[in-house]
Amino acid sequence: MYKTTRPLFLAATMAAASWMLPAAADTPTPQESGFWESEVNAGNLPPVQDRLPDEPLVVDLSAKGREFGTPGGTLRTMVTRSKDIRQMVVYGYARLVGFNENYELVPDLLESFESEDNRKFTLNLREGHKWSDGSPFTSEDFRYWWEDVASNELLSPSGPPDFLIVEGKTPTVSFPDETTVVFEWEDPNPDFLQSLAQARPPFIYRPAAFLKPYHEKYADPDEMAALVEDNRVKSWAALHNKLDNLYKFDNHELPTLQPWLNASSGKKIRHNFVRNPYYHRIDSKGVQLPYVDVVEMEIVAPGLVAAKTNAGETDLQGRGLAFRDASILKKGEEGGNYKTRLWKTGVASQIAIYPNLNFTDEGWREVLRDVRVRRALSLAIDRKTINQALYFKLAKPGAMSVLPASPFYDEENAKAWAQFDVGQANALLDEVGLTERDKNGIRLLPDGRPMELIIETAGERQEVENALQIVTDTWREIGVDLVMRPLDRDILRNRVFAGNTMASVWFGWDDGIPQAHTSPAYLAPTDQVFLAWPKWGQFYQTGGDAGEAPDMPEAERLMQLAHDWETATNDDDRKAIWTEMLNIHADQLFAIGILNGAPQPVVVSNRLRNVPEQAMWAWEPGAHFGIHRPDEFFFAD
Repeated sequence: MYKTTRPLFLAATMAAASWMLPAAADTPTPQESGFWESEVNAGNLPPVQDRLPDEPLVVDLSAKGREFGTPGGTLRTMVTRSKDIRQMVVYGYARLVGFNENYELVPDLLESFESEDNRKFTLNLREGHKWSDGSPFTSEDFRYWWEDVASNELLSPSGPPDFLIVEGKTPTVSFPDETTVVFEWEDPNPDFLQSLAQARPPFIYRPAAFLKPYHEKYADPDEMAALVEDNRVKSWAALHNKLDNLYKFDNHELPTLQPWLNASSGKKIRHNFVRNPYYHRIDSKGVQLPYVDVVEMEIVAPGLVAAKTNAGETDLQGRGLAFRDASILKKGEEGGNYKTRLWKTGVASQIAIYPNLNFTDEGWREVLRDVRVRRALSLAIDRKTINQALYFKLAKPGAMSVLPASPFYDEENAKAWAQFDVGQANALLDEVGLTERDKNGIRLLPDGRPMELIIETAGERQEVENALQIVTDTWREIGVDLVMRPLDRDILRNRVFAGNTMASVWFGWDDGIPQAHTSPAYLAPTDQVFLAWPKWGQFYQTGGDAGEAPDMPEAERLMQLAHDWETATNDDDRKAIWTEMLNIHADQLFAIGILNGAPQPVVVSNRLRNVPEQAMWAWEPGAHFGIHRPDEFFFAD
C-alpha cells in the first residue's frame, strides 16, 4: 500500500480500493483471448497466465458501475495528422501512476508507491511484468534511461527533464532490486507523481533490451557503424533517438506497455493497433484487457471529420469535432448508428486572446503591457452575444480562470473585467493617453500609427474566426481595429515564440480543473507555450541561455510563488499560493478569456459500451478519453 504523510495520497488509497481489487489470493484465473489463441496454440506466444504480471492490476468494473465486456472487434477512430497516431498513447493511458475518474492519483503500471515528505519516492514494480515483446519490465529499464539516456549528452543534450530538477539539483536515483526504483531529492518535489500521470508522460524508463544494441556503450563498434550507415543517419545517437519514440508511437518494433501496440509500419492512411498480449490489467472475472482487439486510426483532412462521423465511419470520436458540428451530428444518428454526447470541457477558456508581452515592436509592446489596455480590450467583448451566436447559450461567458470543478474556483475571478462595458473601456484607453483618433475613429498609438491590433490564429476552428468577427465590431466602438490573420498552427507558434506576433488566440490553460496536488507552474512564466510571454518562458526553460528575463513585477511574483509552491510543506500553504496566483491573473489579464464550458461533441457507436454518458473532455488532467479507460470499452455484439 501507499506510505506517505500527505492526506492526498491517503485519500487516493481509499479511492483506489473502490475499483481495484487486492492482488495475490484474490486474483481471478486469467482467461485466454480469442485474438491470441492461435498464436498460443502454435507455440509462438506463452499462455495468458505466463504473460501477465504475478499480480496484475485487477479492475472491479461493477464497483465502477460498468459492464463486464466480451473481447473482440475493431474500433474505428480518426485523426487529422500523421503524427497524431501518438493519440494511442494518450488514449491508452497506461501510466506508472495515473488519475482515476475522480482525479485522484493511483498506481497503474506500478504495483504501489511510497512517498516520504515529497522528497523520497519509492516505486514498486509488478513482479513478472513484461513489455509487449515479452521482455521483462524491471528496474533495469529505469536505470538504462537514467544513466544511459537522460544523463548522456549526445542523447539528451539538455540533460534530465525539468520536472526532475529541484533547486537546480538532480535526484539521487537507485535501484535496490529488480522491482524497486527510488528517486530522492534534498528538497521536496511535490509535482513528481502528477508529472508521471500526464497526457504526454515523461517516460522515465525505456525498453533497455531493445535499445541497448543501438547504444555505443553496449553495441559492437563495427556492427554499430554498419547500422548507422544502413539507416542513413549521422551517428549512433541519431539512430538511437530515431528508434526511441515511446510517445510518438511510430516505431512499430519498439516494445510498449500500452493496451494496444502499433502493428503498422511507415506512413499510411490507416494505422492498425492490436491488443498488447502482455498488458497488465484484467477484469475481476479474469479477462485480460483491453476488450477491443484492434483500433483502426484513419488519417483524414480536418474538414472531413464531422462529415465522415455523420456517415457512421467511426465508432468513437471526439478529436476533430467542435460544438458547431453538433447539429449535423445529431441529424446523422439514425443512419450512422451512433449517439452524440455532449461532454464538458476542461480547458480554462474555450477561446482566449493572448497579447504578446514580448512582442518585438517596442511601441506596441509598451501599449500591450499597460494593464488598462488589456482590461479595456476585455471589457469591449460582448461575450453574451458570442455565447448565443456560437454555442446556443450552452457555454459560460467569463474571464480566463479555473472552472467550478476546481477547489480553487472563485466567481469574482471568473467575472473580473468580463462584463460588456464599452463606456468603461473607452475611459480606460483615454486614461492611458490614447485619445487621438484618425478619420475612421481608430485610436492612434503614441508614435502616430493607427491602433490596428493583429490577432493571429491557427485557422483550425471556425468558432474562433466567428467569435473574432463579433469582437471586431465591438472593438471598433472603442477605437481599436482588429485584424485577423489565419496561419498554419506550427507557423503561428514559431512566430509567437520568436516575438513576431502581436497577439494570438488559442484555448485557455489546458488544466482548468486543478486539484490540491496540481502544480501551478503553468500560471507562471515557466514555458514558452503560454502565448502571452514566450520569451520569459524560454528564459526559464533554457536557464537564461535564450529569451528574456521577466521584467514585470507581477510576472516576477508569479515566478516566486511557483517556486514557493514547490518548497511548501503543507497543503494550506499551497492553497494560499494557488489563490494568490489566480488573483494576479484575474487582475492582470495576461490572457483575455471569452467563455468556457462549451460542450464537446463525443460520438459513440450504439454498439460500444462503457463510454460515459457525461464526462469531462480535457487534455490535462485526463488525456481526453484516457482517464475514462478505453481498454474497458467493448462492443455489445
